[in-house]
Amino acid sequence: MPGLGSAMASAWSSCCQDFARGCRRLWPRRRWLRVLSVVGVAVVVVGLFSAQSLVDALTRPGSDPVVARLAEWGRDHGLGPLVTGLEAGQYEVDKPRTGGVPVGGIPHPAGVEADQPGGQPAPPQLPPPGGLSPLPGEGRWQPVVSTPHGVAVRATTVRPDAAHTSYLVGVLWMDPTLVAGVLHPGTVDPGGHWPIPPLIDATEQRTVVTAFSAGFRLQGDSHGGWYENGREPRPLVPGAASLVIRKDGTVDVGAWGREVGMGPEVASVRQNLVPLVDHGLVNPTCGTGGTREWGSTVGQAAFINRSAFGVTARGATVYVGGPALSVCTLGELLRSAGVVRGMELDINPAWVSGVYFHPNGRPHPPAFELVPDQQIGTQHYLQISSRDFFSFDLRSPPDTAGAAVPSPRVPPHR
Repeated sequence: MPGLGSAMASAWSSCCQDFARGCRRLWPRRRWLRVLSVVGVAVVVVGLFSAQSLVDALTRPGSDPVVARLAEWGRDHGLGPLVTGLEAGQYEVDKPRTGGVPVGGIPHPAGVEADQPGGQPAPPQLPPPGGLSPLPGEGRWQPVVSTPHGVAVRATTVRPDAAHTSYLVGVLWMDPTLVAGVLHPGTVDPGGHWPIPPLIDATEQRTVVTAFSAGFRLQGDSHGGWYENGREPRPLVPGAASLVIRKDGTVDVGAWGREVGMGPEVASVRQNLVPLVDHGLVNPTCGTGGTREWGSTVGQAAFINRSAFGVTARGATVYVGGPALSVCTLGELLRSAGVVRGMELDINPAWVSGVYFHPNGRPHPPAFELVPDQQIGTQHYLQISSRDFFSFDLRSPPDTAGAAVPSPRVPPHR
């Protein structure tokens, strides 16, 4: 097949380059060469029998990272333990460093706008983790999307814990009176045809304020279901952590069947693992639970890129994402931001990403990364995505900057 050899070689090189460097330090030369040879043969053999599917995975539309495409293709073709082993090996030789301070200190969020009265009041400043003294600007909320009726989105940055003090985690706070949530299907997860597109299209770009990935893949890893507009491609699981979007655009999080459930007001449901925060307390199994609770990549105690989402007692929504996080420290950040019910979303640097926009009534609004050096850039969600994701839009189109704009496309279930 034309181009297959070069595509596989390039993708394999990209996937293993960092791991190979780590293996050189961890194992003698002969041993790591033997390991990589076995891995390479396995991928090539499976690839030869599934050549077309590999090409499709590497060339599908969108800006999904090559490494992520390869990893997902491998898991879909019986190489899940191998992919997980590679990830665990890479983590062992490249663990996040401890100590130190963030280079340049706490950054000033990009795209800060003027504070505006109205809406919900700003949340309290986030305390630094583990009793540390705050760095200048740490935990201080900044308005990044302002409207004539109040601040729709605020952002801040904190260190993840008292040990990994040179890393930074981003936090977004959204006012439910000014924004409405949307669950976008992906072309692969869950796949199929839906009234909501697998991207933030030109119409929604006029009012969109934030976007972030939805969670683990649905093929068993999330241990949960998916629901949209009366259709359930993956059955909803009792007790699973669930992000629920109502037809009025408001959002809630809770254990399915206990704190949240199906009703005529429900538009979308995305489940992932088990609740991380409940009644304002971090799940006590955050450090001891297994893969079913917290995922199989590396492990719940590993300090890696993670993201999470939750709701406060007043209904405001909070997104947390960044590096050097364990399940427990991720939950603690949600709790400190006032979240009373929350859930883990993703644990992979190829997918953990938070983006916010300055809606101006026109397509392609100015876009900003919540945390620097995210593998998924600011334009990812404006292109077709293989994975499902969430976006939040201004409820009132006149709140966008500039001249009057047409009303946003309203999904059929809204």
